[in-house]
Amino acid sequence: MSEQKHNRDKWLHIRLTQLEFKKIHKGFSNSTKRKISEYVRAILLEKPITVYTRNQSFDDFVAELILLRRELNAIGNNFNQSVKKLNAMDDTAEIKIWALLNEKSKPVLFKKIDEINEKLAQISEKWLQE
Repeated sequence: MSEQKHNRDKWLHIRLTQLEFKKIHKGFSNSTKRKISEYVRAILLEKPITVYTRNQSFDDFVAELILLRRELNAIGNNFNQSVKKLNAMDDTAEIKIWALLNEKSKPVLFKKIDEINEKLAQISEKWLQE
């Protein structure tokens, strides 16, 4: 079965008030349509229109997760750099100095991990309540 191509060659000109135009444009901006003509055509022909809905708590949740991911990436990068430096060392005394310095930075790492865990617990508790 061949598919027929339907060219839109008919024009429909209408005039709108500023308020009417804003209302149509607002509906268009909340829809999944790419062009305002598609949106208006769907309204006129009574076709279904998919509308974006925003959940502010979910948006906040995602924003927090993005920040937490950045922090975890930074922690992972610092850890990888430390391990590479340790593997490059030949001298036992140098390794001992590195180990002592690393032990001093461990509480900072664990504190940051605890902060991230607390934040995740707060977010999930808040989000699951809604």
